[in-house]
Amino acid sequence: MKKTFLSTKGPKAGGPYSTAVCDEKTVYVSGITGTDPATGKLVPGGIEPETHQVLANITTVLGEMGLTPAHVLKTTVFLADIADFGLINGIYAETFGPNFPARSCFQVAALPGGARIEIECVAAKEI
Repeated sequence: MKKTFLSTKGPKAGGPYSTAVCDEKTVYVSGITGTDPATGKLVPGGIEPETHQVLANITTVLGEMGLTPAHVLKTTVFLADIADFGLINGIYAETFGPNFPARSCFQVAALPGGARIEIECVAAKEI
């Protein structure tokens, strides 16, 4: 049975969607940008601070659901500029290593609010 989840500690949904949706075994986390949950604004400074904030936001949302980044099976990373790929890898590895999830990464024409990065993920409720 499908259950929807709206974060109370992480970033708020910016439209008619849930922060996450889950069934008995799997959690699907919507795309999350580097928005500071306290201000509702994108963190300043570019791709590196945004990447840190995105991953902190994902960790927060997962934590609210009783999960950790270790539960993540797959991520999809959307970048405003694929040239930032190398910069995000080290930051990404700090959150998801050493047993990394599967990942896809794409350059897109634009992201919400002028963000440089957005990440969505799929997590298992049990590992």
